[in-house]
Amino acid sequence: MSDPERPLQTRAEEFLTLFTKGAELTRELVHENAHLRRRLLQMQQQTRLAARDPADWERHRRDLLHRIEGLEGERKETLSRLEELEHENEEFARRQVEVEQENNSLASLYVASFQLHSTLDLEEVLRIVVEIVINLIGAERFVVYLVDDKTGILEPVASEGEPAEGLVRIPLGQGILGGAALARGATCRDATASEDPSAPIVCIPLRIEDRPLGAIAIYNLLQQKDCFTPLDHELFNLLAGHAATAIFSARLYAQSERKRNTMQGLLQLLTK
Repeated sequence: MSDPERPLQTRAEEFLTLFTKGAELTRELVHENAHLRRRLLQMQQQTRLAARDPADWERHRRDLLHRIEGLEGERKETLSRLEELEHENEEFARRQVEVEQENNSLASLYVASFQLHSTLDLEEVLRIVVEIVINLIGAERFVVYLVDDKTGILEPVASEGEPAEGLVRIPLGQGILGGAALARGATCRDATASEDPSAPIVCIPLRIEDRPLGAIAIYNLLQQKDCFTPLDHELFNLLAGHAATAIFSARLYAQSERKRNTMQGLLQLLTK
């Protein structure tokens, strides 16, 4: 059958098929053309960059290096500041621990001083003084001396870690201990233990105004304590004042009790 004689529908279908293929080919060509345009723009940009003035490249490179150096400097400064902050935090934490320890010691001293003034019994006062010297100052070997009003000699009345036969009587003003007992403040040497009874490493004078009552002589510290802190020196002075007042009050009370008993005895004799 010749072309003119083919059915009209068949010819229309063939034409539609050819048209569809042509449209697809056209789309492919447009897509490929767009890809080539993009590729051409990239090549032109690379060409322009490659043709840039070398001086401009060098300036751009220096700018980048300067910026890198600036960032490196900022990084080092930040790290340095961070280290300073860490050091400040450590120092703050250390100081906080010290403050807590000082507060605990002062609170303990307050409780101890309250106990000192809660009794008028001399033996009880001396026992409390011994506990304070052990627990707050950290002394291992020490002796508490009181002045004999008649002889002016320091008499040992309480001790810790020191054998009774090793205790000595020392006149006021004589030697290291006798002289330190007349001082207005604690006399402190280094924390090295002393075996000489007349040469303590610490002497805390016990006095009421200008009247010496005695002294606390420390010869050795506990093993865990190897030096004296500023708080220790404050404790020396506070302990001296409170202990001296408590001892003075207890002595006065004992004397008044003896006088009262004597008077009562005389009254009983007179009324018989």
